[in-house]
Amino acid sequence: MTYAPKGLMRVPPDQSMAESWRESEMVMFGAIDDLLAKTRVKPRDIGILVVNSSLFNPTPSLSARVVNHYKLRGNILSYNLGGMGCSAGFISIDLAKDLLQVHPNSYALVVSTENITRNWYFGNDRSMLVTNCLFRMGAAAVLLSNRTFDRRRSKYQLIRTVRTHKGADDKSFNCVLQREDLDTQRVGVSLSKDLMAIAGEALETNITTLGPLVLPVSEQLLFFVTLVAKKIFKMKLKPYIPDFKLAFEHFCIHAGGRGVLDELEKNLELTEWHMEPSRMTLYRFGNTSSSSLWYELASSEAKGRIKKGDRIWQIGFGSGFKCNSAVWRAIRAIDPAKEKNPWMDEIDDFPVRVPRVAPLVY
Repeated sequence: MTYAPKGLMRVPPDQSMAESWRESEMVMFGAIDDLLAKTRVKPRDIGILVVNSSLFNPTPSLSARVVNHYKLRGNILSYNLGGMGCSAGFISIDLAKDLLQVHPNSYALVVSTENITRNWYFGNDRSMLVTNCLFRMGAAAVLLSNRTFDRRRSKYQLIRTVRTHKGADDKSFNCVLQREDLDTQRVGVSLSKDLMAIAGEALETNITTLGPLVLPVSEQLLFFVTLVAKKIFKMKLKPYIPDFKLAFEHFCIHAGGRGVLDELEKNLELTEWHMEPSRMTLYRFGNTSSSSLWYELASSEAKGRIKKGDRIWQIGFGSGFKCNSAVWRAIRAIDPAKEKNPWMDEIDDFPVRVPRVAPLVY
């Protein structure tokens, strides 16, 4: 039930710029239209715009297309982020947060998407074909505000963002790489066999920074003692993974693939309940790149799980290699009856059972 662009359904497939524009506009404008209707914010009131799309970077930019379509004001601070992978949504949120700190009384619109039409791989390199199996159409639009009177109608407060970049290491840099294949010179994105190990290292670095900021003192102490024993006394100990269930009620882990979710469930010692939003998002919508974290949060909202004061940890992985986190606190309970999101018409059909091991085909 995931979505693929019309251009790829044609025979022969149409990967033209026109079809690529059509796909991006469909998902971006659909998300923004719903957001503006829900918040009753006028386009002219938006002062900051950040759009991220990793692989589709046309001229004029996608952010310029949003400005043109919605006739946003002439002095808007507009940014277009490209080539930053599936965790670019948090980079956009982080940028918007910094801009809101120096531009009072402002709205910031963040739009996260990825384009499939232009980036479908038609070659035979196995490391590149994996992305065809995972990535599907999707987009998310998020409105942030620093206006005091908006607090009473907002859903979440951004508590902090933590960004980790492992690009200085060659293996990390090359583990997700856009390149031509060796046989036909077709362009695709190759995934290295080292990806899981590299993602684990990036996550460990990220939680080393995040842990002291969010964990109870008892967990911080155990984490610190283990770290000192390893770094200073050179003791061969497994890294202590704190119990993040003491710090967060909800987890949104980037739906990058089943292997990624299995590994994080194991390493963070999460339950099936905690993993349900991520697994069901991958099952229902596929990997929608940087927007997947918002589909996951929308799933929890549709289930009626978000209560006032709940803390949400969003974790994203991206090429480069990056691991980025965002921590939110629910300002109010989310009533599913008053929500409109992609899950509402079918949320009662989930969760479904997803096999942990792929069936064999003979």
